[in-house]
Amino acid sequence: MKKIWKLYKKYEEIINYLIVGGLTTVVSLIVYYGCVLTFLDPKNALELQIANIISWIISVAFAYITNRIFVFKSKNKNYFKEIVSFVGARIATLFMDMFTMFLLVTVLNGNDKIAKIISQIIVIVANYVFSKLFVFKKSKK
Repeated sequence: MKKIWKLYKKYEEIINYLIVGGLTTVVSLIVYYGCVLTFLDPKNALELQIANIISWIISVAFAYITNRIFVFKSKNKNYFKEIVSFVGARIATLFMDMFTMFLLVTVLNGNDKIAKIISQIIVIVANYVFSKLFVFKKSKK
């Protein structure tokens, strides 16, 4: 048990990010699938993107709170600046997500549910990099 704890502590941030990223992905997928299975048609390019944006907004709110508390353990008192940086980084990955969905579903006529999972893998990696380097960077003392 001590070895597991030691490994966890060594890679705590990455492990916590994977857990939080996984939960954020679940939130995003539930919201997206809820939209396209109830009131939006994924075969309509505009409605596909609306479902994507709705799922993005809800998952970004969830992600900011959980990343701040559990992953990066931010002590930054300037919440506004941190939120703006976080949302800005997530907007960049939203465009990655939208492009991936457009390419895989609209252009290549792929399955939107599988495309969404592929897109989320790309987004998780990019979000970690952006969060680590730009949003929750530790100040050098």
